[in-house]
Amino acid sequence: MADLPAAATWGRLQTFLTLYETGSVRAAAEALHVTPPAISAAVAALESALGTTLFAKAGRGIVPTDSGETFARYVRKLLGLLSEASGAVHDADRGRVRIGAVATASEYVLPRLMASFVEAHPYVEISLSVLPRDELFALAADHAVDLVLAGRPPRGTGLVTKARRPNRLVLVGHPGLREDPLTKTWLLTGLGSGTRDTTLSLLARLQAAPPLLTLGTSGAAVAAAREGLGVTLVHEEAVRAHLDAGRLAAYAVPGTPLDRPWHLCTASDPTAATRLFLEHVCSTDRVGEAAFHTRNRPKG
Repeated sequence: MADLPAAATWGRLQTFLTLYETGSVRAAAEALHVTPPAISAAVAALESALGTTLFAKAGRGIVPTDSGETFARYVRKLLGLLSEASGAVHDADRGRVRIGAVATASEYVLPRLMASFVEAHPYVEISLSVLPRDELFALAADHAVDLVLAGRPPRGTGLVTKARRPNRLVLVGHPGLREDPLTKTWLLTGLGSGTRDTTLSLLARLQAAPPLLTLGTSGAAVAAAREGLGVTLVHEEAVRAHLDAGRLAAYAVPGTPLDRPWHLCTASDPTAATRLFLEHVCSTDRVGEAAFHTRNRPKG
């Protein structure tokens, strides 16, 4: 058996994970801009070092073996930690901040904060991943992002809420709705969405069973609500302009609106650049009313 530490180079681990995620040697080669034989050689070196098979053929593609599934969980963490380390060794103002955010926050909360931070700290490398809540917290647990902007982190992730900002979920629909909103179709975001989970929990508490229609994104649900297809529970910031212009109306059902503050979450010991970002976005002098708050109960 070969020596695993010597065989598990950064490049080979990246190759393995790309192949794991794409399920195709050709697709992995295209993603990494290398030849298919290079993909096969990298995986073969890892399999030799591990003394086990990581992938098996399945039709025209491949699937991970049980060993491959296990190895992937470790590789994600290894690559995440290495990427974290490469940014952490630099001074704060020349480091890296890998941000993960849910779609609504990426569109309505982050742009102003990021623009202000980049202007003040032009040499800090910023990246943004926009994914459903569950996927973001999984990435954070694997050290693949430094900071998550979403709702409250689930227990057991090891993440810490460093700051909050007030936020409400409101029920909206086409103006002039006369029926009970609980009899209308409820428009849902996709699986893994915190808003979807909150919506279903609310309906369960109300013992309501309206028709449900999944539209994937918050933007799609809002657009459908504007066209009269139903009602949707959505972040107030995302529909404020529509409400002010009369394109949507807010409707009350018991338990709404719901207070769902935005949470800025990191590992317990964030990098210096991540701490610099947090300090910046919590400063009203720098970002004004868009600032987050470190106090436990933000007021809005």
